[in-house]
Parts: sequence; C-alpha cells; structure tokens
Amino acid sequence: MNESHTALYDTTSPTNRAADIAYIALGSNLGDRDQFLRDARRRIAAVPGVEMLAESSIEETAPIGPVGQGAYLNQMLAVRTTLTPPELLARLLEIEREGGRMRDARWGPRTIDLDIVKYGATTWSSPTLTVPHAELPHREFWHRELAELEHIHP
Repeated sequence: MNESHTALYDTTSPTNRAADIAYIALGSNLGDRDQFLRDARRRIAAVPGVEMLAESSIEETAPIGPVGQGAYLNQMLAVRTTLTPPELLARLLEIEREGGRMRDARWGPRTIDLDIVKYGATTWSSPTLTVPHAELPHREFWHRELAELEHIHP
C-alpha cells in the first residue's frame, strides 16, 4: 500500500489525536482457533479509540519457528485508531492475556497472537515494539492479507 498518514480528526478521543489506519495480524494454533479469532476481533472492536474497518479472509498456514506445533489460522484487520502504537500494543497484549496467551517459548504455540503489522505511515522502534513489524518481509501470508485489505478498504 502506498498510503500516507491518514489525518482524521476524532473529537471523541480524549487527546483529540489524529486517527491512523493500523493493520493488526491475528493468529491462533491452539484449541478452538476460529473462536479465539472471533473473540479477538470482538475485543479489538470494543477498544475505545479503535474502529474496525475491514477484515481479511482467514487463512491456515504452517507454523514458523523451531518449536513443533499445529497449523495456524491467520487473519488481518484494518482499524482506524486514535491510540498511539504503544497504547494500541498495550490493549492487544491485554486481549492476548484475556484469551489465555502464555509466553513460554518464542514462536511457540498460542491461543491468540496479535501483532501490529503496519500503522499508517508511522515507523516506530523501541525494545517492545517495531512498526512496521520486523517479520513483515518474511511472512507471505501477511502480504496476501494486506493486499486483500487494501483492495477492500483502500
């Protein structure tokens, strides 16, 4: 997507911050994967300062990393948000915890995984967050999902 910073003025935001379009990846490979994705979508849509714009198709993919595990269901969401990238990440981590996410092994199995893949034209680098996501160049399914969303919601 060749998107520049989307400047929308949100008068409902306590900070009156301009809204951006963020792309959030959802993944699950434990338990009722479909239900974990549904719950995550519902919880993300309920976050103050986040408006759901579009969702990609759900795709099953092979796991990434050295830990033996089952296949993932993956999906991407496009949201409009007045939250900053760290604020959005904090809400996503809360949703992961509520969904039973355990951080035992890097790239290990999980009930739900939520990643900020892109956030408008913003770049962000800190010890806890990199935007665009550092793994974006290596995940073909994210590229397919982003392309689908960009077609649905340019």
